[in-house]
Amino acid sequence: MIDENAIRRRWEAVGSKLDERGRRLFAAGEVRSAGWGGLAAVSKVTGLARSTINRGKDDLDAAALPRGRVRRAGGGRRARSENDPGLVRALERLVEPATLGDPMRPLIWVSKSMEKLAVTLTEMGHPIGADTVRKELVKLGFSRQSNRKADEGAKHPDRNAQFEYINAKVVAAQAQHQPVISVDTKKKELVGNFKNGGTDYRPKGEPRRVNVHDFEDKKLGKVVPYGVYDVTANAGFVSVGITSDTAEFAVQSIRCWRECMGRQRYPHARELTITADCGGSNGARVRLWKVELQKLANETGLVIHVHHYPPGTSKWNNPRT
Repeated sequence: MIDENAIRRRWEAVGSKLDERGRRLFAAGEVRSAGWGGLAAVSKVTGLARSTINRGKDDLDAAALPRGRVRRAGGGRRARSENDPGLVRALERLVEPATLGDPMRPLIWVSKSMEKLAVTLTEMGHPIGADTVRKELVKLGFSRQSNRKADEGAKHPDRNAQFEYINAKVVAAQAQHQPVISVDTKKKELVGNFKNGGTDYRPKGEPRRVNVHDFEDKKLGKVVPYGVYDVTANAGFVSVGITSDTAEFAVQSIRCWRECMGRQRYPHARELTITADCGGSNGARVRLWKVELQKLANETGLVIHVHHYPPGTSKWNNPRT
């Protein structure tokens, strides 16, 4: 005779606290121990369907699953991307011009919400919810980020169209294996024994001694770093000036980049695409910038295309040097 009360006590103490596969195995083990009539009794006590317990019997005889897995291979609903092969590529096309902080994208500016991406994908013939969009983005390497300063007051109605135009030009140049660089002047730095953020390893109790005040050294002065970022190769190059940030210095930095890195990386280059801010030494209205670029074009034989970002968008310039 089968002791259902004993089965119930073991189920309440152990079986009911297991995961899905563990409950199946527990129930199947109880059936084997009970013998004839055990299937009905165990199903009654545990509330598990007989078909579930029978699958548990198969699990008892099968090899152990890898650590952390509950279901056999193939269990569960297929991922949306498997049922809709074009979904991931469509999502990538949507987020490419709307990603902040990803150096692998040609250009970066604003972000889109999961809900907006879901609506757009559905309209494109890929029905999907916001939660599934979030899961697919995680698979693509995206993660949640804290907020950042981005709003800069009034915006021109055509500003996004300008970004789209610049991005299209950059992508076209990359498709033809032509160099694309983004240039910008970095923050001027003091030269001397000044305090810097961060830490390094030194003997305990012997930190490096630096100046108490961050006053400019009259003899050493400041330096002007000028960054040239190769968008396609995701590589930076910095020239350091010791006088002023001028258009002549900016173009000379581009010339140095070409001699040190650009020639080897793009031996068959016919064109050079430059993206830059509207202000500073490489400003859109700086005549010397245009004159020096023309000199560079004459020297190298390159056709130089310059695309300036709209005013008030310097935060989205992309030289990560």
